[in-house]
Amino acid sequence: MSRRTISADWVIPVSGPPIADGAVEIDEGGRISRVGPAAELGRGERFEGCAIVPGLVNAHSHLEYASYGGFGDGLSFGPWVSVHVQRKDRLDLDEMTDIARAGAAECLRSGVTTVGDASYAGAAAVACADLGLRAIVYLEVFGAPDAIEQRFMPTRDRVASSFSERVRLGISPHAPYTTTMELYAACRELGLPMATHLSESEDEAAYLRDGSGPWAGFALLIPPLGTSGIRGLAERGLLDPRLVAAHCVTVDEEEIEILRAHDVAVAHCPRSNAVLGCGTAPLRALADAGVRVGIGTDSPNSAVSFDMFEEVRLALFGSRARERDATSLSPSAALELATLGGARALGLEAEIGSLEPGKHADLAVVELHETGFWPVEDPAAAVVLAGSPGLVAATFVGGVERHRKGNSEWPDLRSRARRARSRMLA
Repeated sequence: MSRRTISADWVIPVSGPPIADGAVEIDEGGRISRVGPAAELGRGERFEGCAIVPGLVNAHSHLEYASYGGFGDGLSFGPWVSVHVQRKDRLDLDEMTDIARAGAAECLRSGVTTVGDASYAGAAAVACADLGLRAIVYLEVFGAPDAIEQRFMPTRDRVASSFSERVRLGISPHAPYTTTMELYAACRELGLPMATHLSESEDEAAYLRDGSGPWAGFALLIPPLGTSGIRGLAERGLLDPRLVAAHCVTVDEEEIEILRAHDVAVAHCPRSNAVLGCGTAPLRALADAGVRVGIGTDSPNSAVSFDMFEEVRLALFGSRARERDATSLSPSAALELATLGGARALGLEAEIGSLEPGKHADLAVVELHETGFWPVEDPAAAVVLAGSPGLVAATFVGGVERHRKGNSEWPDLRSRARRARSRMLA
């Protein structure tokens, strides 16, 4: 790779103020060497009418469910999960990988350069390796500690060639209602990055507390804890900074303090929580407490797509609506949550999340000139409030162009994913 410079009307480093007529210089190793005015760095490849931003970080995704849109929509949790499981069982591993590749392509088209992906079959690791997406792929486990040997290790070994410095291995004990505390402990002993689902809904809270509510009798669940998932894990010493907790909608003040005290990160998934009727996570309370928070799309089975622009907008709108305060989250703060915030949540802030010398050249170029925000007054507001996958001119991961508008439509990936979806609907 040769040294290159790209420039645009705006560069938004996130770690510093926006730069009008700015440029980013990328060295031969795919890292950022300089960020500053184009008059000093040179214009290199110019993107007119655009803003250059750090690559978006999707802190909680399920690439293997990219073609699951609408499955079970409007059903309560038990029937919704049943539809999901029944249809997933109709696929073979190659079809799961086809779907995951389509999901990775959709992320790149949305300006996403890094995902924290919860992977059922390990296909997400293959997809990220193939398409050049940066990732921590958390292989999912369920049930008791023997899942490490019976599920995690065989999956890890099958996709081992896909892991690298760019695609890293993690583990995901699914949730306190599908995973015993003993399995959480066994996962923690592996010393890997971890992700789980915590405090997603009131139904979950009721079941874990005393086995009551709509989930009572649902076959996939383990016996209730007698307390919340957060308290149960904390009581057993199973919370630490390597853990990313998706959702955290039904948390109270004490649980937020528990998350902060153990430096557990939260992946905020506002669209999924809204679609499933779970509610709105207390984003401002989490942030005010000092909890590391990133933004995640979850899966298209609930959130419709991997469109991070839609996700960030709903995070902004949801925070303002919940707090009844238009100042509760600004566009610049929302953009930080989707970039540097996600990097912090995944433990990657030293490498990605902002445009700074020494970091990987993971960035997205967003067109603004055809939006209602042109001429631009506030570039962060323009990107957050008007951005869309269709306005992403290019996406770079480690300085390598992985998406270019008009040249990266991936028709074969989409057709393969559609065939797999047809099989699920048969």
